[in-house]
Amino acid sequence: MAASPSPAGGGGAGAAHGSGPSSFAFDSGLEIKTRSVEQTLLPLVSQITTLINHKDNTKKSDKTRQAIQRVGQAVNLAVGRFVKVGEAIANENWDLKEEINIACIEAKQAGETIAALTDVSSLNRPESDGQITIFTDKTGVIKAARLLLSSVTRVLLLADRVVIKQIIRSRNKDLKDEKKKAKMAAARSVLEKCTMMLLTASKTCLRHPNCESAHKNKEGVFDRMKVALDKVIEIVTECKPNGESDISSISVFTGIKEFKMNIETLRENLCFQSKETLSAMLEALLERMEDFTDCAYTSHEHRERILELSAQARMELQQLVSVWIQAQSRKTKSIAEELELTILKISHNLNELKKELHSTAAQLAADLLKYHADHVVLKALKLTGVEGNLEGLAEYACKLSEQKERLVETCRLLRHVSGTEPLEITCLHAEETFQVTGQQIISAAETLTLHPSSKIAKENLDVFCEAWESQISDMSTLLREINDVFEGRRGEKYGYLSLPKPMKNSANLRSLKADKPDSEEQAKIAKLGLRLGLLTSDANCEIGKWEDQENEMVLYGRNMSSMAYSLYLFTRGEGPLKTYQDLIHQLEVFAEEGLKLASSVQAFSKQLKDDDKLMLLLEINKFVPLCHQLQTIIKTPLQNQVFLKVDKCITKARSMMAVLVQLLSLCYKLLKKL
Repeated sequence: MAASPSPAGGGGAGAAHGSGPSSFAFDSGLEIKTRSVEQTLLPLVSQITTLINHKDNTKKSDKTRQAIQRVGQAVNLAVGRFVKVGEAIANENWDLKEEINIACIEAKQAGETIAALTDVSSLNRPESDGQITIFTDKTGVIKAARLLLSSVTRVLLLADRVVIKQIIRSRNKDLKDEKKKAKMAAARSVLEKCTMMLLTASKTCLRHPNCESAHKNKEGVFDRMKVALDKVIEIVTECKPNGESDISSISVFTGIKEFKMNIETLRENLCFQSKETLSAMLEALLERMEDFTDCAYTSHEHRERILELSAQARMELQQLVSVWIQAQSRKTKSIAEELELTILKISHNLNELKKELHSTAAQLAADLLKYHADHVVLKALKLTGVEGNLEGLAEYACKLSEQKERLVETCRLLRHVSGTEPLEITCLHAEETFQVTGQQIISAAETLTLHPSSKIAKENLDVFCEAWESQISDMSTLLREINDVFEGRRGEKYGYLSLPKPMKNSANLRSLKADKPDSEEQAKIAKLGLRLGLLTSDANCEIGKWEDQENEMVLYGRNMSSMAYSLYLFTRGEGPLKTYQDLIHQLEVFAEEGLKLASSVQAFSKQLKDDDKLMLLLEINKFVPLCHQLQTIIKTPLQNQVFLKVDKCITKARSMMAVLVQLLSLCYKLLKKL
């Protein structure tokens, strides 16, 4: 529920707190604890006050009677709508259903009573003699009004409890999602920084009420806080205002990842995609890269290299399509090998593009951070402000605007190469912050320049400059994290892609060559890895279903999925695992993590009924032998047959992941049943 229901569509004539002996005082014994409830009740109170405060000696003209009847009907209709919303809330919240329904019934009865007492249109007719109305029984209307306000207030307070429960549930459940965590962190950062900004901006407005730049400054802070609060509501309620959709475009790195997955699927299914679809995907990807080539701050060397690699990608896709068409009609070994070679070539080209794009964005960001280390322009703006130097203000405001545009453009490029959704969100936040804060600094500097002796105007400018400096510092951290992801030093989630330490019983590793796979071996390994990558995605989908993301089974499953993903990256010549020795280290840890998971699942099985327990133990009995078999393969020395060992290990890891997906799915269903 996004907001509490409103019992009245608008206010009537009169005030909530009338004066004089006949006025209706809002003292019905209610305890209005929140501003939101009070504000929601005001239109209803206003309408009721209009009814109560009519003068008894007023001539009962048709116009007067019609007006009173309209107000009474409006109250009754508004209460009817309110009750429907309240009943809907009750049906969705069984623990509060009885309380809400009782309050709704009372509100409905009170609304109908008010409607009956204000039905005065027929008073001039003979049959209306003896009819009880507001003119003959004002006390009845007052009692009904008090009952109505009391019941409506109770529904509003109960609705507030529902919202609070949603917020608590969201905090305990939803914010374990990394994307939502990043969005909430960005919104919280805005609110925290804007709190001090709002204080000084408001003080400046009070001190200089006729200063346009001061008011512009304060309104800018309000707007930013409103957007941040809307984001919080969106995260908590899991729905966007007015049905909006996420309009941020897909990043280049995400596009490359999706394109490569589609290309590599051709190894197993030649009819998976049409050539038109792949061509359209590549063109859309290259169009997004225009953010780099069109950027005024991209160096000539980087721009030329990106354009060269883009043209090469188009040529290699044409070659792939040509071989692909042949492979669909000729099922020969030679054509299959040629297809494999073209897939590897285009994958290599895309990897080179990623490196070039990352290098471009990272270099721009690093250069900017060095340039901004001393905050020369901010210091100059402060100085021109206290001197009242309007010419100096214009000069340095122009320089700050140029810096702002450059920072915004760089944040946009960093988002394309960030590599993870949480970092993409952080880049968007940085982009928005520089865009807004830059303009606010100029407004604050203008106010100080117009009032150079104003202490509060000076303090206000200092606060906005500190926010800018803080965002520059945050950008430095962001760049470091993006570089870590690109170099494989930081995983997409929880850091599990980091290289594990060597195990104690790894003497047999010394017999392995520490070299990287050669091109022939890499081509063979790539075929092994695709299925492993798909199984990793399946495992992550199963893990995402669990409400308790800290459950021990989930933690072990996530560890295994992340390590399997690093194995998959190795088969593509990417990621943190560079040599065969690195790979074997990772596989040792992978097998051990599997046995820990099996132990955790066995402990869980003791809580189940016999049939469910047997079903789960059957799955465990498939999984544990695979873990032991992988450990045996790892420990068995195979002189001069390294690739054979790697082939067996990855095949076994693939089998483990297939059973892991089944295990996680079954455990989730049984836990829900339990």
